[in-house]
Amino acid sequence: MISGEFSAFAILSLTAISGGILMLNVTKVVHMLISLVLTFVSIAGLYILLTAEFIAVVQILIYSGAITIIMLFGIMLTRKTDEEEPSAGRLKKGLVFASTAVFAVVMYIGIYRLDLNGDPAALHENNTEQIGVALFSKHIIPFELTSVLLLAALIGAIILAKKDEEKEEQS
Repeated sequence: MISGEFSAFAILSLTAISGGILMLNVTKVVHMLISLVLTFVSIAGLYILLTAEFIAVVQILIYSGAITIIMLFGIMLTRKTDEEEPSAGRLKKGLVFASTAVFAVVMYIGIYRLDLNGDPAALHENNTEQIGVALFSKHIIPFELTSVLLLAALIGAIILAKKDEEKEEQS
């Protein structure tokens, strides 16, 4: 009998894989971004199944939210035209399908040959608290340096966008 946890895992993993394949096969950049968000949200669901709720929330906030917005701003700032590229030929589609099928078979064989008869490990009951304590005690310097680096990148992007705007006004 199939459990609900296995069903959720199967649906989420197939959704994540489908989003990745879809991202590689669509031609419009915005559609690629939407399929990437689908993959990120599916991976967050897999984290929830692993009882890593904090990591799941961070996955949604950082990757599905912030990284996607940054990519969208990057697309808008570079003014990439969203032109339709010619559709891929039969050879390319056949190669994509064949390589995906080979990957699926290799993963299937690899998963079923695993020996998972080890002793079960106890799950962390306070994993969010442990992450917070580690982040703000042992890793406070890298955490602060990362925030300064991201702030510098944001300021640099604003300055570059403003310079491009001034050049267009002078033309």
